[in-house]
Amino acid sequence: MSSSPVLSSRFWRLALAAVFAVVAITACDQQNIVELEEGVSTEADVRERFGAPEAVWDGADGDQIYEYNRQPEGYQNYQITIGADGKMSALRQVLNPDNFARVEVGMPMETVRKMLGKPMKITTYELKGETHYDWRYHDGPNTSDSKIFTVVFDRDYHAVSTGSVPDPALLRGQ
Repeated sequence: MSSSPVLSSRFWRLALAAVFAVVAITACDQQNIVELEEGVSTEADVRERFGAPEAVWDGADGDQIYEYNRQPEGYQNYQITIGADGKMSALRQVLNPDNFARVEVGMPMETVRKMLGKPMKITTYELKGETHYDWRYHDGPNTSDSKIFTVVFDRDYHAVSTGSVPDPALLRGQ
């Protein structure tokens, strides 16, 4: 059974549009990051460049942590800390091996979620009593360095294991 040339053309146009969107977001993020300065930029500056955060977490000493998620298409989750004085005190890309190493067996799902941001995918395996949270990230400078970090949670949403594998999209040529 062969596919229609129209459908094939539409698929490639949609695929290219998705790639351009990811590249545009990444380029915009880099420009926005350069324009912000820790200890100087205000909450208003952050919101002007990044928009409304997807989530806001309470931090230490009255800080607020803004989450800017780039999953599932992107490879970053940014957390921007706004101090009690209303100024940006930190801007971090949290999807990296150092943060992954901080995830410990027994850690509650909410703690992991606050550390790493929203996952790209959540899969529940009822029969096994497990829920897998997956994050896409780059473990190097090249697209071929794309990986998936997974945290496996038990029925009570406590971490039981973690691991990284090459991104399956690489194997499919996407």
